[in-house]
Amino acid sequence: MERVVQFTGPLQVELTEQAGADLPAGHLRVRTRYSGISAGTELTAYRGTNPYLTRTWDPQARLFRDGAAGIQYPVAGWGYSEVGEVVEVAPDLAGTPGLPQPGDLVWGIWGHRSEGIVPAERMIGHTLPAGLEPLAGAFARVGAIAYNAVLAGDIHLGEDVAVFGQGVIGLLTTRLAQLNGARVTAVDALDGRLETAKRYGAHHTLNARTDAVAERVREATGGLGADLAIEISGAYPALHQALRSVAAGGRVVASGFYQGDGVGLRLGDEFHHNRVQLICSQIGGVPPQLSHRWTVERLQQTFLRLVAEGQVDVTSLVSHVVPAADAADAYELLDQRPAEALQVVLEF
Repeated sequence: MERVVQFTGPLQVELTEQAGADLPAGHLRVRTRYSGISAGTELTAYRGTNPYLTRTWDPQARLFRDGAAGIQYPVAGWGYSEVGEVVEVAPDLAGTPGLPQPGDLVWGIWGHRSEGIVPAERMIGHTLPAGLEPLAGAFARVGAIAYNAVLAGDIHLGEDVAVFGQGVIGLLTTRLAQLNGARVTAVDALDGRLETAKRYGAHHTLNARTDAVAERVREATGGLGADLAIEISGAYPALHQALRSVAAGGRVVASGFYQGDGVGLRLGDEFHHNRVQLICSQIGGVPPQLSHRWTVERLQQTFLRLVAEGQVDVTSLVSHVVPAADAADAYELLDQRPAEALQVVLEF
């Protein structure tokens, strides 16, 4: 039997059992060991705010269409940060170069389920790097999201960068920006996360609730403002403060998953008067100017290589490893008590 985590409605989670499927040609069967929960994207489905629940994405026109939902409850097997062991390879794949074999530990995307049936082409190059503990593999995708935002920001050595949001992806963004030569100011509303940000390379930290963020950033940069701000929290007021914090002609990378109307975002203010560049970063693709060299696959593989080399620490970000049977408690924790958690991982 296969176990699958699903949302049956807003704020409702259950672990279901269903019969395992036969392995089709061209696929691998992977037994899940760990599956990381995304505190951004997944919580939009958990809370019922995800736009796919009320509209349909038209991939040809690249527009959302009103009138029908793209997904409906129950939403089964969400999740994009899995690690597991290959247990079966379809017979037609014998001799495929670079293909993981039974017993290999691999990382990829197959959702919160006890086993994944994954197309073989998606798993080539996904064997866990030697010496890397399995839990670290659950960070391939979230690390790539952070990496993508840093590449979109086009950081230059010595620049001042403000990173808004110091959850898991924000902390990884802080570290990658620092590795890229930036002097980073980390912004969050939780003091505990700001303390962690210092360990991840932040030069300054600011509390979004108690500090006048834009004013403090300008003071720290001789009145100029940051060269770049990366907004990773998905909160409109944070995006507004990011726009306020950069220099005239500065850049803001919006990498959060924003929900609903833009309450708290005033584009007629600093954005307009300072001619700020607003750039979107989303893991469906890489910055267009880098697409001849970079791919999402390269982002993921390079991030895990940095982890394996010891340049980025990910396992200390794991605050909770929760049995899959207790998935409902894990989502409630992330939704109701975010100060108590960073990366929550389901264990199968």
